[in-house]
Amino acid sequence: MEDIMKAVRYHRYGDSDVLVHEEAERPVPGAGQVLVRVAATSFNPVDASIRAGFLREAFPLAFPHTPGIDVAGTVAATGPGAGGWREGDAVVAFLPLNGPGAAAEYVLAPTEALAAAPTAVEPADAAALPAVGLTAWQSLFEHARLSDGQRILINGASGAVGGYAVQLAHRAGARVTATASPGKAERIRARGADRVLDYTAAPLTEAADGPYDVVLNLVRTSPEETGDLVGLARDGGVLVSTTTEVPEDAGRGVRTSHVFARSDADQLAGLVRRVDAGELRIDVADRRPLADLAAVHADAEAGRLPGKTVLLAG
Repeated sequence: MEDIMKAVRYHRYGDSDVLVHEEAERPVPGAGQVLVRVAATSFNPVDASIRAGFLREAFPLAFPHTPGIDVAGTVAATGPGAGGWREGDAVVAFLPLNGPGAAAEYVLAPTEALAAAPTAVEPADAAALPAVGLTAWQSLFEHARLSDGQRILINGASGAVGGYAVQLAHRAGARVTATASPGKAERIRARGADRVLDYTAAPLTEAADGPYDVVLNLVRTSPEETGDLVGLARDGGVLVSTTTEVPEDAGRGVRTSHVFARSDADQLAGLVRRVDAGELRIDVADRRPLADLAAVHADAEAGRLPGKTVLLAG
């Protein structure tokens, strides 16, 4: 292998135009690492927040930084203690948020983050699974403790996390109510929602047939809107949010939780098994070349992304 690769990097915090497609040194795996030849990464909103410097205290960067927390690809080389991974293995991973990312031809991945890639989808499309799939799983089953027969409201079900959350909640035996715009209602029903509310037609407090055992919030909400969501949870129920901070004391015994997803290879492997069994569908709205990453960041900030977008490294 050559010592030089192509990568998208930024040398300072800033707007999307700080992202540059340039040559970089190909990394060499150390102990507990593998070198992955990247098939694709994907865009996640947190990528833009980190790039803009909004999370610099929680996730400080070493510049130049390569973004891309999702990776799908094949093992190209292994370091000592590679945990049984071999050259040629197809893998997926949720990478550390402030480590070198997968917007490159090659990336180093810690072995503890790796799972075998699904075989039921194109290799590049698997990059749309790790971060958002784990966010949905952890929100539902670690934070909300969702169980069979419960009623759940998923606010913002048409996004990438929402698509997985609807499918997983339905498979868990929950009765799923979801919010979406009219143009996306059919897709959300096809993923397993029992009822889809048009959030553009009426306030959620009027349209929702509460109370719910679980309210999962996946969109930015004002303090008043967050309070309304608390009100839709039953006494002793739970409000989980992946976006807006939630009140610590919501009253009526309502438990609240703010989710920041973490990498978990065992959970990711479980999601992969569900994909291969036909129980979980990976939705990819757009596939673009890695060199377009700056434009993808700009489109996301302008609200122009059609949905989950993967960036093809090859």
